[in-house]
Amino acid sequence: MDRRREPARADGLRAAVDGGVRAVHRGHGRLLVAGGLGLPCAAVRERSGPPRGGGFALMEERDPDPVIAQPAPSDGAEGESGLNDGLARFLGVLRHRHYRALWCGAAVSSFGSWMEAVGVQWLVAEQTGSTMMMGWLATAQMGPTLVLGVVGGLAADRYDRRALLLASQAVLMAVAGALTLCAWFGVATPGVMMGLMLLHGIASAFAIPAWQTLTPNLVPREELSRAIALNSMQFNLARVAGPAAAGVLLATHGAAAVFLVNTLTFVGAMAGVMAIPPVPPQREERSESAWMRVRRAFGWVFANVGPRRVFWGLLLLSVLAGPLLRMLPLFVSEVFHRAEPAFGLLLSLMGVGAVAGVIGMKFIPRWYPLHHQVPLSIALCGGLITGFALAPSMAWAGSLIAGVGVVWVWSFSASITAMQLLVHDSMRGRVMSVINTAVIGAMPFGSLLASAVGDPVAAALGRGVDLSARVGVGALALVLAGAGVVMLVWRTPEIDGLGPGEPGYERRPGLWRGITGSGHRVVR
Repeated sequence: MDRRREPARADGLRAAVDGGVRAVHRGHGRLLVAGGLGLPCAAVRERSGPPRGGGFALMEERDPDPVIAQPAPSDGAEGESGLNDGLARFLGVLRHRHYRALWCGAAVSSFGSWMEAVGVQWLVAEQTGSTMMMGWLATAQMGPTLVLGVVGGLAADRYDRRALLLASQAVLMAVAGALTLCAWFGVATPGVMMGLMLLHGIASAFAIPAWQTLTPNLVPREELSRAIALNSMQFNLARVAGPAAAGVLLATHGAAAVFLVNTLTFVGAMAGVMAIPPVPPQREERSESAWMRVRRAFGWVFANVGPRRVFWGLLLLSVLAGPLLRMLPLFVSEVFHRAEPAFGLLLSLMGVGAVAGVIGMKFIPRWYPLHHQVPLSIALCGGLITGFALAPSMAWAGSLIAGVGVVWVWSFSASITAMQLLVHDSMRGRVMSVINTAVIGAMPFGSLLASAVGDPVAAALGRGVDLSARVGVGALALVLAGAGVVMLVWRTPEIDGLGPGEPGYERRPGLWRGITGSGHRVVR
């Protein structure tokens, strides 16, 4: 049986043959895994030629990650012998008790965060009815990540990540409590909420890198892709339950009740974080100033082809698709003329689609590489959002936004997994903060851009917010779809860690080849 060597996917790091010691090819390196047990062991880097993209050789030769190579102990489960099929195998990563504690804490936190997001966005939309104000709200919430995100990543590399996460969660809990009191006493004006969301954004700039960088420290490397997918699942399950609960509470008890529930969820989130042991930083051999450490992280991302393309893809997705979430309250109230529960329903349907997307990822063939999956999902996301912007009814909008959830999670999960597997743990926090800058910090620009595109068109036609929201969101999504098609035709195998001359490195242009991945299929 003749087989072509396939490029590895994030998911392809799992063991493939029982018995003996095996080597699983992942681009420019090999991971040795004890057969039958899925036990972590040393990653042996085999250098072949100059560093990808020139200049930065950090990822080419290194020792195994010391923390990852010794994950938190399992509750008596030595391997994956009983988790070989379907969902059981996918959920098997939860047997690592420290990861399980973090996952449960994150699930509680995500539920509250989605409730708060619904409450704040609905109040601002109801009080102002302005696409521009929704853009400024996004700026207050996410702008701090653009300014402080790299500082937060530097802190995650320099200090105990568990302690950093606990401190940031305490600040976020205080902000949530203040929001509850403001809503209760009737002083939750747009200005007050934007001020509190600015504080929320500052704390999040430190919390997000800490959340992201803890996961690789708590599971073996070959299970990292499943852990990241499981993180995505809890986030999107919370997207199903949180907005639905918030919509009901908004209609029956008001915004104060929504914000109070969010405040209480921080107790569970902090309990989950406290259940894991301290995670001291992975010290680098060289002693550098903070500025040089940050500069090296930026240099690694932009000097290497794979990480650079992942960054630009996430930036496009964030700026051009992000306005959908920010303008969603206006679609509900101004386009479809519905009340609070409908807003929660649409967000929940997107969450249902995202959960289905996470589960469906296990049906994607192993040979289908990430550098095909990422641009394909970006193109589909742009097309579905364009359809949503043109939807004639809530029924159409609901079905389309569920589809958006599926491809949204595919794109983000594939991109983040690729980056996590490429980066060394000693600079993981800084590199992921660069990604956060693309995903979170740049998102407000998309909301403001959608308003800048939609408002003049609506004014010229004598229409209101309804047309402005449709035009702004739809136009940006159409550009996103086109960009995804271009990236699918001219692909980047370096996203999978492959270099020129290596098995599986294939850049022959073609839309159909990009969709089907025919150049990477196993030949029997």
